[in-house]
Amino acid sequence: MTAVFPALDPAGYKPHALHAAERMWPETNCYVDLWIEVLSAQGLPPEAMLGFTLTQDFEGDQFTFFKVPLEDLEALYGIRVTELAIFDRPERHVTEQIARGRLTLMELDSYYLPDTRGVTYRQEHGKTTVAINRLDLQDRTLDYFHNGGFFHLSGEDFDGLFQMNAAPDALPFLPYTEFAKFPATHPDARGIRETAWRLLRHHFSRRPRENPIRAFAEVFPAQVQHVAERDFGFFHKYAFNTLRQVGANFELLASHLAWLNGQAFAQAEKQALKISEVAKSTQFQLARAVTRKKFEPLAAALDPAAEAWDVLMADLALAAAENREAA
Repeated sequence: MTAVFPALDPAGYKPHALHAAERMWPETNCYVDLWIEVLSAQGLPPEAMLGFTLTQDFEGDQFTFFKVPLEDLEALYGIRVTELAIFDRPERHVTEQIARGRLTLMELDSYYLPDTRGVTYRQEHGKTTVAINRLDLQDRTLDYFHNGGFFHLSGEDFDGLFQMNAAPDALPFLPYTEFAKFPATHPDARGIRETAWRLLRHHFSRRPRENPIRAFAEVFPAQVQHVAERDFGFFHKYAFNTLRQVGANFELLASHLAWLNGQAFAQAEKQALKISEVAKSTQFQLARAVTRKKFEPLAAALDPAAEAWDVLMADLALAAAENREAA
C-alpha cells in the first residue's frame, strides 16, 4: 500500500464545509482542522465530534488549545489513535504504517510546508501537526492533511521537513508522532448520532464552573499592554492563542449543535455564534489598541461574549434535558 486513502488527489481535493471561506474562522487549529478533513475524506461527519468544545476554559495566559479527545474518536467512529514511538528515521516509521493502512500524525516544522505560503513557509519556524497519507522516499514526495486541506510537497521541502541534510553530529530528529488505526467498518449514521448526544451530555458536565470569557476579560487589557511592548509578530501569537481559539471553538460548537438538532438548539447555536462574532471583532480592536497604545476600549469589548456564554449554558441545560432521546 502506497497511500492510506489511495483515491485522494491534492490537485482536486475539496475541503469540508467547516472550512468554507465564508465562515468567521475558516481555520481553527492544526489538530482539529486536520481531523475534520481526515473524517470527511472517509465520508464521516466531522460535526459529530465537536461536543468537546464545551470544555474550553481560560488558562490564565491563553484559552485551551482545543483538541478532540482520542476516546471520542474511538467511540464515534471506531478510530484508535495512540502515540507512535520514534526510534529510527521518522520517514521509515511512516512508510511502515502506511503499508499497514494507518495514518501517521506528526509534529513538523511549518517552515517547509508550502500550504503555509505567506504565513510561515520559508519565513518562520513553527510546530504544527500534519497527517501523512502518502510518502515516497525515492521521489522525495509527500501528500498530507494540514489545516483546512490536503496538500503535496516534494524536493527541498521534503528534505527540510525530515532533516535529510542534517549534520552527522546533529541531535536526532524525534518528532512527537501518533498513528490512527481505522476499523474495517465504521459505525452507522444512527450509531454516530446517538454517541454524539451522549458525548454532548458528558462534555456539558465537564464545562468550566466559572465563565471563562469573563475571567479573560478581567486580565485582557493588562495583557495587551504587555503585548504592545513586544514586536508586532508577538501580537499574532497572542491573538491566535486567545481570541482565535475561543472564537473558532464556539463557531465549531454552533455547527455541532446545528448538526445534532438545529431546532432544539436554535437559541444555543445563536449564543455560540455570538461568542465567535465578538471574538472576531475584538481581534480587530486588539490590533488597533496595540498600534495606537490605547487600551481602555478593550475593558468592555468582551462583555457581550461573556453574557452569551452564560445564556448558552442555560439554554443547553434546558435543551438537553428536553431532548435526551432526540436524534
